[in-house]
Amino acid sequence: MNARRAALQILREVYDKNAYANIVLNKYFKKNDIEEIDRRFITELVYGSIKAGDTLLWILRQYIKMPVKKVHPVIRDILRLGIYQLFYMDKVPESAVCNEAVKLAKKYGHPGTVKFVNAVLRNIVRDKSKADFAKAGENTAQYIALKYWHPLWLVELFIKEFGVEQAALLCEFNNTDAPICFRCNTLKNTVDELQEFLIAKNAQCHKSELCAEALICTKHPALSQLEVLDDGRALIQDESSMLVARVVDPQPDELIIDMCSAPGGKATHMAMLMDNTGKVIANDIYEHKLELIRENAQKLGLTNIKTNMADARFMADKYIGKADKVLADVPCSGMGVLRRKADSRWNKTPEELNELPQLQYEILCSAAKAVKTNGIVVYSTCTVLKQENDDVVNRFLDEHTEFILDDVEAFLPEKLRGRGSKTLQLLPHRDNTDGFFIARIKKIK
Repeated sequence: MNARRAALQILREVYDKNAYANIVLNKYFKKNDIEEIDRRFITELVYGSIKAGDTLLWILRQYIKMPVKKVHPVIRDILRLGIYQLFYMDKVPESAVCNEAVKLAKKYGHPGTVKFVNAVLRNIVRDKSKADFAKAGENTAQYIALKYWHPLWLVELFIKEFGVEQAALLCEFNNTDAPICFRCNTLKNTVDELQEFLIAKNAQCHKSELCAEALICTKHPALSQLEVLDDGRALIQDESSMLVARVVDPQPDELIIDMCSAPGGKATHMAMLMDNTGKVIANDIYEHKLELIRENAQKLGLTNIKTNMADARFMADKYIGKADKVLADVPCSGMGVLRRKADSRWNKTPEELNELPQLQYEILCSAAKAVKTNGIVVYSTCTVLKQENDDVVNRFLDEHTEFILDDVEAFLPEKLRGRGSKTLQLLPHRDNTDGFFIARIKKIK
């Protein structure tokens, strides 16, 4: 199938059925035998067009008189793809962009829409200056939102959190390609052996400076071609996420509870670091997610993981004072992983973000019930927002005097030490990782 037609069909799934872009894209690649060059082109078209979201529609408005909402959805998506290529894919010939868009319009539209698509795209080719973001006026947030493809409300939130310069850098970073990170399962192979295997598969990878088990790949074949993921020699997990298990510092024969475990990356990492001894109780509220944990544990050869289905806010009631350590990797806004999820920035709302801290606090309180005296609770998120991170932890400590904030520094790699904080906040644009927050809390009485 034509690559642009494939990208259009995937976009329709995302916008018509509210499907997740990565899931639809992966399904398409599994069903169709696609050349590597076409696979990369389709991926760039889909993810790029979705990430650019409202920016592409703003550009479209500069070239048409009718409201964008009145453009037929399929034609609108054909124009999204065309505009994205014309403005953000320099290596694609402009004539090819216009001609291929017209072909799509002929297939999915009528003679009137064919002329419309052709006229819009050729007008853009003749005069791209109409799409100068400076036309947004002196509103700095609006300019950043258009230039770096984020909702205006989110840019305003980042500016409030970090200031204009850092907010712009964060938004820019969110549009970069995230590398794939492999976590080596040291129960089945060494990091060196895993690296040799990946290089033999024509992957470009190097060892992480942040986690001893991590290999970072900037180029790799289709993941379905890598048997190390099927036989349990490795698992996909970002290096910042791997730091969480290191801060928990699981020891052999301990009882550890993972409050919000699915799909099991951190639970299986802790179980591996315990050398497959002791017990990790991996909890989630949904059975189908627990099945993912069990599948991953079996694949990795781990027998020290027990799954548990419960609402994390209440699950600790049957483990009061029993756990050596508890991980509360709570549901969050995901504002630290926007580069990995093309559609996420457009699916969030301010209201959703404001509701999260209370839920996070309740889960942290539940985790605290389960830990022994002198035990450890680790609180973590994949967001960069203070209201979900420091604010939640500080509220907990203010209301639970039997706990103190333990310093995470001793559990971190040298590169992340000396920051003057007992907690760890990774910022994507500063640390070149996913955004992550980790706090280590000790029960002293």
